[in-house]
Amino acid sequence: MAANRRPTLADVAREVGVSAKTVSRVLNEDGPASARTREQVLAAVAKLGFQPNLMARNIRVGGPDSSIGLVIPDLGNPFFGAVAGGIEDTVRDRGLTLVMGSSADDPDRERALTDKFLARRISILLVVPSVGADHSHLKAHRAAGLPVVFVDRPGAGLATDSVVSSNRAGAQDGVAHLIAHGHRRIGFVGDLPTRLYTRRERLAGYRAALQEAGLPQDRSLITNAHDQHGASAATSQLLGLEDPPTALFAGNNIVALGIVTELARSRRKDVAVVAFDDVALAEALEPALTVVAQNPEGIGRTAAATALARLDGDRSRGRTVTVPTRLIVRGSGERPAPVPQRV
Repeated sequence: MAANRRPTLADVAREVGVSAKTVSRVLNEDGPASARTREQVLAAVAKLGFQPNLMARNIRVGGPDSSIGLVIPDLGNPFFGAVAGGIEDTVRDRGLTLVMGSSADDPDRERALTDKFLARRISILLVVPSVGADHSHLKAHRAAGLPVVFVDRPGAGLATDSVVSSNRAGAQDGVAHLIAHGHRRIGFVGDLPTRLYTRRERLAGYRAALQEAGLPQDRSLITNAHDQHGASAATSQLLGLEDPPTALFAGNNIVALGIVTELARSRRKDVAVVAFDDVALAEALEPALTVVAQNPEGIGRTAAATALARLDGDRSRGRTVTVPTRLIVRGSGERPAPVPQRV
């Protein structure tokens, strides 16, 4: 056998001196084989480093693969990494393997990726939907019994399960916290695109907190950014207003990093900050960052448990499960609003 070639079923059969069919029977435990033959086959498998092609076998016998497909927007975002960790922890004991891919928040890439997962007959499909994606193409698969769960955001065109954070209530809590510390002009730096479900829900929570406090809603205080550099620029723009905000609410963890970077660069220690979603080393900042923390591991575990229940025969109507957030007070959100100077 060539050193640069992966061993095949035929290589194992040749090593033992039996037919490929006999090797297949031993490995799949689906036919008679003597104890001696079984011992020889397993020894040859170990010696050659043979790995069965489970996907090919599953396609041949018409069964599902022992894997779960997960489509996320960004492999580099630690939030989605934590979600994946929660999923993996939940499905491991069921003998299922998590397979991931990134859509880059592009509907076409998402569709291509889900098609690849479906072609390998995955047992479960979990998707963080891209903005503008249509999931009606999954109807037939869902009707045939494939568990499909949307994660972090609801999908479109398919009635199925979704697991999301309490985005609106969490944002409202964070902004109300700033208001309670005397702030009346609070900037909002949200994600892009503006149609993004989480961005819309968090902006709605921001507005609800202002309305509940009887504060006016100033459109000039609302801006957006999709990365850390853009968030820094948005922060500079807000602080440059004639009547600038005394506090800022960050729509996600990436935005929060841009805000903190700009405040440090401009040496602004008088602006309060609350971020939606926690940030690595948040406690190491000065002051430490106050956040509305999501539970990404909990989202992953809930999504996986929901999908496993479907796999086990749950045929009830699709539902949306909301995972709570919590406010973590660390210092940046407790900076008091400056006392207005009397003329």
